[in-house]
Amino acid sequence: MRPLKLVPDNTNIPFLRYRNVAMGLSLLLIAASIALCVFRGFNLGIDFVGGQMVRVSFAQPVAIEQLRERVESLGLGEATIQQVGNGREVSIRTPLPEGGDAAADQAARRVRAAIEQGYPGASVGSVESVSGKVSRELFRTGAISLGLAMLAISLYIWFRFEWHFGVGALFALFHDVVLTLGFFALTQLEFDLNIVAAILTIIGYSLNDTIVVYDRIRENLRRYRKMAIEPLLDLSINETLSRTVVTSLSIGLVLAILLAFGPDVIFGFTAAMLLGIVIGTFSSVYVSAAILLWLRLKPDSFVAKTAPEPVTGAERVTPRTP
Repeated sequence: MRPLKLVPDNTNIPFLRYRNVAMGLSLLLIAASIALCVFRGFNLGIDFVGGQMVRVSFAQPVAIEQLRERVESLGLGEATIQQVGNGREVSIRTPLPEGGDAAADQAARRVRAAIEQGYPGASVGSVESVSGKVSRELFRTGAISLGLAMLAISLYIWFRFEWHFGVGALFALFHDVVLTLGFFALTQLEFDLNIVAAILTIIGYSLNDTIVVYDRIRENLRRYRKMAIEPLLDLSINETLSRTVVTSLSIGLVLAILLAFGPDVIFGFTAAMLLGIVIGTFSSVYVSAAILLWLRLKPDSFVAKTAPEPVTGAERVTPRTP
C-alpha cells in the first residue's frame, strides 16, 4: 500500500512571487493588532488584576444584567461577569475585600448564598483569590518571560546561522505574538497565565518551523551557488513544505477537537494555540523567507572567503631596467 502524501515530491509553488501581498497583509494585521491592544485593551484575568473569581453552572441561561445587580447588591464592589461556552457557565469576578483570607472566605460564602437563593439548581464551583501585589508581579514576570524568550531565540539563530536569519526570525516571532495578542484584544477572551503559556508555546513552535526552513535554505546556498536567490528560497520552502503541512495539520486537528469538545477552563489556551499554529505556519513560509530578500541575502553568503595564494620566488618577475 502506497503511503499517503499530502504534498507531492515535485511541488514547485512560487511562494515568493506573492511576498509583497503577504507582507502587506501581515503589516496591516500587525498595525490593527497594536491598535486593538492599545485602545481596546485586554480582558485581564484574575491572575493579572487581582480579586476574587467564582465559577457558576446554571440549569438554564441567565440574564447577565440581573445577575450583576444581584451580586453588586451584596456591597462587594463592581462585578465583572462573563459567559463561557453555552451560556450556562458564568465566571463572576469581584474586587478582593480587605481583611485577608477570612474576609475573602466570607465574601465567597455571601456570593454562593445569593446565587443559590436566586437561582435554584445553580452549582457554584471553584473560588479563586489573588491579591493585587501578586497579580502585579505575575503580570511583570509574564511580560519579562515573553521578551527574554524572543531575545534568546533571536540570538541563538544569529550565532547559529547569519545575522540575516536572526533578524528574520525575530520579526516572524514578533508577527506571531502581536497577532495573537490582537486576537484576544478583539474577542475580549479572558487573558490569564494560561494564555501566556500558550504564547510561549507558539513561540517555540514557530521557531521550530522557521529553523527547519532556514536550515534547508543554508544547505541550498552551499549546494547551488550560482542559482538566483529568489528561486533558491522557493526551492527550500517547497522541499520542507510536506513536513510543515503534516505537522501543522496533526497539531491543528487535535486543537480543533479540544476547542469544540474540551472543557471551558482551557478554551482560551486552546484558541490561542490553534490561532498560533495557523499564524506560525504562514509566517514561516512567507514572512521569514521574504525578510531574507529584503536584507540582501546573497547566494555567496556562506561561501568561504579564501585568501589569495602567496607568490613563490620562482614565480616572481623582476622588472627589467631600460
